[in-house]
Amino acid sequence: MTARLPDPISAPSKPWPASLDLRFERRDEGTILAGNRHAGPLRVQKALHPEGNAVCHAIVLHPPSGIVGGDHLRIAASVGAGAHALLTTPGAGKWYRSAGPQSSQTLDFTVGPGAALEWLPQESIVFDGALAWMDTRVQLAADAVFIGWEVICLGRRAAGETFAKGELRLATQIERAGRKLWLERGILAGGSPLLSSPAGLAGRSVCTTLLASGGVVTPELLAACRAAPTPEPQALCGITALPDLLVARYLGDSSEAARTWLEQLRHLLRPALAGCVAQTPRIWST
Repeated sequence: MTARLPDPISAPSKPWPASLDLRFERRDEGTILAGNRHAGPLRVQKALHPEGNAVCHAIVLHPPSGIVGGDHLRIAASVGAGAHALLTTPGAGKWYRSAGPQSSQTLDFTVGPGAALEWLPQESIVFDGALAWMDTRVQLAADAVFIGWEVICLGRRAAGETFAKGELRLATQIERAGRKLWLERGILAGGSPLLSSPAGLAGRSVCTTLLASGGVVTPELLAACRAAPTPEPQALCGITALPDLLVARYLGDSSEAARTWLEQLRHLLRPALAGCVAQTPRIWST
């Protein structure tokens, strides 16, 4: 019998901070990656244009493939006037259980006049015992477009693991021309009654939020989004149209099902808000 290797645990004396600063610009009829600076284990190897020159895809790589206690990641992206950028990841992110130090990921996005940014990472798996902080800040110009989501898996359900210990802190802020559209903060503590409460996660292990801003969400578009079927029979979902912001939530137990639902919404929202048909990033199929 092969012995099971222990789960990775943070080493308090060896934090591994990393940063990535990207700048996208519109040149002629296309979008290019005009700036790409990094420190530590964060990379974008190559800008891709699978949809043609108008949209620039960048795959954010974190070679260690997991975040341990004491690691601090910062990803900043600036999208210039008229440009359109899409950021995604090649696989699931993993937040390992910590021996004490907190780990963090900060996203700092700026979207210029007439520009669009899509933040479409694959799921984040928060191991039992992790101490994680996810902080997202988005600044939009008056006519900019943003479509972004987060898929969070608490524990590794396939391995029978729950989120019994640890803590996940979440903070998201979206501003348009200096005016706040969205401000949300929360704490999910391992083993908390909130995880099973109907007023919380209702016993589900996968929670998802999609935020979309820019353009007009018509009653017909909102109705179409609400009619998108949920791949999990027992999943819970809801969609709300606020002034200049659409908020979609999903609670279930399958990250694949959650992503399928999100993609349905994106295929409806992207043409209406960004003026182009949605295509699934090729990296998700590899």
